[in-house]
Amino acid sequence: MNKQIEIILSPQEAYDPALFKQIISERLHILPDSDQTFRLLKRSIDARSRRVVVRLLCEVLSKGSESQPIRDRRKYPDVSKSKAGIIVGAGPAGLFAALRLIESGVKPIIIERGKDVQSRRRDIAAINKEQIVNPESNYCFGEGGAGTYSDGKLYTRSTKRGDVKKILDILVAHGASEEILFDAHPHIGTNKLPQLVKEIRETILASGGEIRFNTKLVDFVLSGDILNGVVVSHGEVIKGEAVILATGHSARDVFELLERRKILIEAKPFAIGVRVEHPQELIDKIQYHCDDRGPYLPASSYSLVHQVMAGQNQRGVFSFCMCPGGFVVPSATSPGEVVVNGMSPSRRDSRFANSGIVVAIETVDLKQFEKHGPLAGMYFQSEIERRACAVAGGKQAAPAQRLVDFIEKRTSSSLPDTSYQPGVVSQDVGAVFPRFIADGLRQGFRSFGDKMKGYLTNEAQILGVESRTSSPVRIPRDQETQEHPQIRRLFPCGEGAGYAGGIVSAAMDGERSALAVVEKYFN
Repeated sequence: MNKQIEIILSPQEAYDPALFKQIISERLHILPDSDQTFRLLKRSIDARSRRVVVRLLCEVLSKGSESQPIRDRRKYPDVSKSKAGIIVGAGPAGLFAALRLIESGVKPIIIERGKDVQSRRRDIAAINKEQIVNPESNYCFGEGGAGTYSDGKLYTRSTKRGDVKKILDILVAHGASEEILFDAHPHIGTNKLPQLVKEIRETILASGGEIRFNTKLVDFVLSGDILNGVVVSHGEVIKGEAVILATGHSARDVFELLERRKILIEAKPFAIGVRVEHPQELIDKIQYHCDDRGPYLPASSYSLVHQVMAGQNQRGVFSFCMCPGGFVVPSATSPGEVVVNGMSPSRRDSRFANSGIVVAIETVDLKQFEKHGPLAGMYFQSEIERRACAVAGGKQAAPAQRLVDFIEKRTSSSLPDTSYQPGVVSQDVGAVFPRFIADGLRQGFRSFGDKMKGYLTNEAQILGVESRTSSPVRIPRDQETQEHPQIRRLFPCGEGAGYAGGIVSAAMDGERSALAVVEKYFN
């Protein structure tokens, strides 16, 4: 029987490849001519005490008895002549739904409003350098979705929703490092994600699936309560046995289409706030209890949460999508709005650390926008984004304020360096928000300063606004069949439908929807 053993190493022992191999063989008593070997099951950094260590869970097994660490996830059947299912959106939910349809012998037809992942680069460069927003191709829209140009975080709490291991295996089979299989907080990095997305596309195409870029959903083909297909931007009608709607949290025109067509949607809670940017060196000092983390420890991260009383309601203030060694990026999807987000390269080697710090928004907070019905949250988001754009000059520069200045309600006379390429403009960031959000943020930051000594400093600055944390709309579906309760053959999934919150959870949700489609309409 295979043995599992926990081992504690120093950062150098854990991350220096040659030293690691030597140390681990000694600790596990595996000699060069031994008939045993080992497999790493989990690796995590423990910085709870003054001495930072790396905890490893290893499995000792006999040579030749080990199973393949990665199942071959690039062998799929030819579905070019099979019946088709339509997928709207080529983000993680859409791509993994397509792979699961192919596994089940169904041909996926993916329509994506944006461009392929390589062509997106030019539009992203235009946002950063020329402050030009292409509404169809940006940090949110295009092949791979918003996750492609992000930190590529792969950890999720949604382990009951699907097979996390299978998702990670597929990613490794398409080029991700095997480290994501055992790291406690795996990530890929924005520099590596585009190639991985391209490889998944090639698998789908090689199996007979279709992917149509620059193809925007503009209407549904309905016969009573049955969805027979979609109409796309150049007028073509695409028919299929079912439609998986995986459009992401920023496809506002799709939410408007659903409302206009009287297809049931609901307002849902979300969160909104700012992105705070610290020197990475400062976060390392706080988290690792040292002046210099050295060459082996990775850039440190944090996760913070606090309950506040704001707007006559108790609500959470929490860190969101923390990006160690990363960059703040412009994530607007239309001209006239400013939206910020974060991303990191695989090495996380920027001199900045950034994180969203956001306040929970409940549907009761949206009374001013109740005339918009289920789209109230979307209009609430939009108003704040447009206000941020206006106060910062009308392009993609972001309103910003030193952190302590924000707490003490004074405009900053100067701003520190930033990773945000379009630039920052000193403003009273709190004035961009309704009062309860600004008050909640201030209370949250004070608490975080108590929890992380040194965090609350004017070396840090906040940039507004972090508003696309999740969809403000939920597209309902039956819990068992995954189908919309009103429209047959419509399967909402992923972040845009309100059922996921990251790459892995969206991928698993896409798989679930595809399985539900196959079970109901292809068996």
